[in-house]
Amino acid sequence: MSRHAEPWKPNVTVAAVIERAGRFLLVEEQTSDGLRLNQPAGHLEFGESLLQAVVRETLEETRCDFTPEALVGLYLMPTGVDARAPTYLRVAFCGRLGREHAERSLDEGIERTLWLDAAGIAAQRARLRSPLVLRCVEDYLGGRRADLALLQFESALRDAAGGTAKGVR
Repeated sequence: MSRHAEPWKPNVTVAAVIERAGRFLLVEEQTSDGLRLNQPAGHLEFGESLLQAVVRETLEETRCDFTPEALVGLYLMPTGVDARAPTYLRVAFCGRLGREHAERSLDEGIERTLWLDAAGIAAQRARLRSPLVLRCVEDYLGGRRADLALLQFESALRDAAGGTAKGVR
């Protein structure tokens, strides 16, 4: 039996590691700790797959389409010493950046996008949203990749005809 009155649950987030000519796409975002740098990233929403989430978050934060090509890693990061503090499970993907939708505005809190190489990201360590930003870049540069076929999404949601809900992968 659990020691806690409520079940502990991690916050699931997704992140897009996007590299072009040795530089990585980051967003500068307003946080409770001031302006921070992050990969395009955000929380998994109810009813969406991990792939749908990373495509959505990238579009919202960069105005660009994103095609995930591989899983870079799964990262579990507790932020405190007990279950009351948030724990994050980050699912990082690498892939291709697609068309920019200039007519869209950036998500609330996103100030701008920028491209930095790995050394530039490391030099900004104090401004990173989390240590996982640099860790994901290092893992990507180290060649860590897993096939997207490892990810499965099964929904208990059914359409009126009894089939799987629309858009489920």
